[in-house]
Amino acid sequence: MRISQDEERLDETAAESIEMLKAVIKGETYESAAATFGVSRTAIERRIKSVAIQLSKTVGIEGLREEGAMFVSRLRLHRDAILVALQAFVPSSPFEPREIRIVSNDEVAQAAQRIKGRSHHPLQDVGLFYILFATGARPLEIARLEIRDYLNADGSVRRESAIRAEAAITGKARPLFFASRKLDAVLASYLQERVTLGAGTGTTSDYRGLDPMSRLFLSPTGEGFKITPYGKIGQRRFLCRPILETYGKLFRYSELHGVTALSARRTVISRLYDRGADEGQVGLLLGISERSAVRELLFRPKPAIVDLVDELI
Repeated sequence: MRISQDEERLDETAAESIEMLKAVIKGETYESAAATFGVSRTAIERRIKSVAIQLSKTVGIEGLREEGAMFVSRLRLHRDAILVALQAFVPSSPFEPREIRIVSNDEVAQAAQRIKGRSHHPLQDVGLFYILFATGARPLEIARLEIRDYLNADGSVRRESAIRAEAAITGKARPLFFASRKLDAVLASYLQERVTLGAGTGTTSDYRGLDPMSRLFLSPTGEGFKITPYGKIGQRRFLCRPILETYGKLFRYSELHGVTALSARRTVISRLYDRGADEGQVGLLLGISERSAVRELLFRPKPAIVDLVDELI
């Protein structure tokens, strides 16, 4: 399929805008970046903000909300996370908003089979994939989950659990429910595999023989995914590059084009809405304090009044 000249220009402009964003978050001023790229200060500021907002909406940046993407100081605070997110970013025309990708249960199941067939660590990787859609948790929060969050001491699944305050992005504990038989099945096999390999095992038979304080998911090295702080001293800003890279790989394996961890959260919101949840319940489960922020994650168009009243009886 031939690419039109307009599409080529769009690709070139988007690529240049991304380079502008990288330059500014690495410390260049708008003025110096404008001189480098041969455009006006106003133009470079507009293009950088356009890319940053698209990036925040479509890929998601841990700790950075869409409105924060309007301020260069906040972008610089999240530099490392932005650079990682850019690896999974496919820019679109600023005049054509990207479609919100909601993934069906059939698509999730088919994607899991593709991941299982392509992964070197199929049990863990399918578990990582399923937990996104079963809980709506963020990748960094998933990286912080421990065995005790998923299991009771007697080895049963902790159906009504919690994302601990120290694990939550917001720093506030919130409910976490493990209510998926598909997730249970794959994690049962994965945790048994860990016992067999002696990865994160405990000293007793409690917690299925695993150390309750070990991470629920381990990196290929047998340790928890490495989480590093960034930003100024005292700020609660953390980046887990390995789990973001792992999810990027899993989405490639899945062949779910355009799907990201943020798409999974939006899919969870859509499922909850379909079951009658209100914005307060959705916000509680996903760790979003403001109802307006919940609405921003999944826009629901209002039907016309004429459609609402049509054939009421």
